[in-house]
Amino acid sequence: MLVGLTLITGVIYPALVTGLSQICFPRQANGSMIVRQGKIAGSELIGQPFDDSKYFWGRPSATSPSPYNAASSSGSNLGPTNPALLDGVKARIAAIKKEDPATTQPVPVDLVTASGSGLDPHISPAAAMYQAARVGHQRRLPEKQVQELVLRHVEGRQLGLLGEPRVNVLKLNLDLDAITAYQGR
Repeated sequence: MLVGLTLITGVIYPALVTGLSQICFPRQANGSMIVRQGKIAGSELIGQPFDDSKYFWGRPSATSPSPYNAASSSGSNLGPTNPALLDGVKARIAAIKKEDPATTQPVPVDLVTASGSGLDPHISPAAAMYQAARVGHQRRLPEKQVQELVLRHVEGRQLGLLGEPRVNVLKLNLDLDAITAYQGR
């Protein structure tokens, strides 16, 4: 019985599911990779660390030993009253404001708090728009052009009702690079 169940649940079932996923959903089964100019730029499902001012920044990552480490997916496990969380949020707000002191709007919460997995590749449209002036200034692009690019990257709710509208940071930054390369900047 042990050998039979081991074969069914440990070999046959995983092989069947893997085979079906490769046939029916090959792109998703292989990590939803984004390929640009013949090279893998990243996965649209896992965040990337962008810290240069000319890029849109994603949510902070709570994974260790490095940010967006898919092998150690986890949140920070710090509760809302934990002083360490509050200190971290204050430090992130200060860093964001230091990079763009002219922006007086409140910093969107998803730019200063990690997601539950620490791997979220998305930010809210508000968080992307908050960064548009800084990115436009760094790239010598009109802020309106950067905002239009953000709006083109807003993904709606799944099935029209699940989740919130969001922006994939990697896709947005790749298209931003393509625009500035095209314009010779």
